[in-house]
Amino acid sequence: MQDQAGRKHFRQRMDLMVRTIREDISAGRLRHGDFLPSEKAYAKQYALSNKSVRQGLDVLVAERLLEKIPRVGNRVIGTAAAGQAVLRFGYYPSMLEQAALKSLIEQFHTRHPDIRVQMIPMTAPQTFGGLRTYVDTDALDLISISSSAFDEFVANDAADYWETVDTNPRIYPFLNETLQADGQLKAQPFIFSPLMLIYNKSHLRSLDLLEPDSGWRWGDLFGHASKLNVEKERIGFYFHFPSFNRWPVFLLQSGMTFGRETDGTMKLRGTPLADGLRTCQELITTQNRFPLMLSDKEADAEKLFFDGKVSMLMTSYFSLNMHPHNPKIKYDIAPLPYVNESKTLLLVIGLAISSRSQHKENAKLLLDFLISYRSQLTIRQTTLSIPSLKPAAEWTGKETMYRPSRFHMYREIIPTFAQQKDLRLSKSELGLIQREARLYWSGLEAEDVFLDRLEKLLSSPAPEADGPA
Repeated sequence: MQDQAGRKHFRQRMDLMVRTIREDISAGRLRHGDFLPSEKAYAKQYALSNKSVRQGLDVLVAERLLEKIPRVGNRVIGTAAAGQAVLRFGYYPSMLEQAALKSLIEQFHTRHPDIRVQMIPMTAPQTFGGLRTYVDTDALDLISISSSAFDEFVANDAADYWETVDTNPRIYPFLNETLQADGQLKAQPFIFSPLMLIYNKSHLRSLDLLEPDSGWRWGDLFGHASKLNVEKERIGFYFHFPSFNRWPVFLLQSGMTFGRETDGTMKLRGTPLADGLRTCQELITTQNRFPLMLSDKEADAEKLFFDGKVSMLMTSYFSLNMHPHNPKIKYDIAPLPYVNESKTLLLVIGLAISSRSQHKENAKLLLDFLISYRSQLTIRQTTLSIPSLKPAAEWTGKETMYRPSRFHMYREIIPTFAQQKDLRLSKSELGLIQREARLYWSGLEAEDVFLDRLEKLLSSPAPEADGPA
């Protein structure tokens, strides 16, 4: 908990530094040609490491507000010209790699020199409260938003934070369903990925093991993983277990959703939902080499794979972008194994126009540009993410980077795509399950004891009956 608090405060300090410099440039306190104070001075002022200061300044370089001059310093170049409109775009920092975002914004500036896009990295947790604060305090015009975060806005009756946008018939139709409220499209799908399995081909071949396929159940994976484990060298299978973008897939694969009885109680014992929870427990206890605390974030798990420390990994197309595009390790991908039903978790990033924006026309120009064929094709050709525009996603031609041979596998498994909201649980209820399951998943609590406790915690009192008319 202390580490989490420390990281949160670190992000707040770095965000404050970046925001302050950006505002000084916008207000003219820092002018074109001015040099910033030294990185060491910023490190002292904001209690950051020199490396963290450089990371923050890199954000402003990406926004074309600063330029780095080797052995000299950081110079201001990005003051808005007279008559130039400023558009504030809030984005997930990972999108710089996942969506070639810096290149796309540079292309937009070339096409629309009268508009200056200020890129605002959103580094705080992507919750309903966090995103709402970004929109309210940073006056964002356009924002990137995950489908799971969008669901929280809908659950909080706050979908009116976003302008209604037109459906694009060239975007995969199933993506639109993830960003709708009351039948209206509130964010334009931008990039997406299902959860999948990635595997080291040489590790499997060295043991004459068959490669994964769509018929695998989790027991098949466990069998392979036990053979791939090598003491003090590597583990057969791994993923970042605490992530809400990972472990809920086991519940989705159970084939059931969480539902309440008429009295408000919830039943888990003897239902397929328990099968999904049991598979998580089997993963940890039967694979005694599975280290729950090996990684602090999702990207750490992918690094372990590309370092050769993991043979098989649950991951996404998004996460493949966080590592070299021509890796030494040659890998391929396969559908996830399944519990009762073949399902996988669909992750979607959309673009939404703030209904509070004073620059909605310019925000729509940028949104339309980012989902244009030209931009979406740039994503397809220079990243490992899947663009939302079907013609761009399914482009075939000469590749300039390593791409797994089964890259287009996602097209064949579209019927298996599911979302967290399909479970009919709130984010807080998912968090409750994760917290309460720790003893059971670790093999320190009997299943019936755990399920009884969880049923009580998830059950609510029966709703009061209406009085007489």
